[in-house]
Amino acid sequence: MLYSIISQDVENSLPLRVQSRPAHLERLKTLNAQGRLILAGPNPAIDSNDPGDAGFTGSTVVAQFDSLEDAQAWADTDPYIKAGVYASVVVKPFKLVLP
Repeated sequence: MLYSIISQDVENSLPLRVQSRPAHLERLKTLNAQGRLILAGPNPAIDSNDPGDAGFTGSTVVAQFDSLEDAQAWADTDPYIKAGVYASVVVKPFKLVLP
């Protein structure tokens, strides 16, 4: 089943994001290589694809996992959590309707 992982950053998270981004992206690349990643990306803090120093307010991932528990376990081990980037993470079942 698909699950959405919606993460909210702490304030001024950009330096923490930059530091731990390579490890964060490696996990997403693994999901993608397994054919399980639907989409992933950050939420810019301003209305721009390149927010510069404004940074980001969070991230969204939609991916396939065997269960809600598996999705939660995957989310709980994100390098951004260890680095203190995320203030909160919510994992929910997701039903793809379109496209």
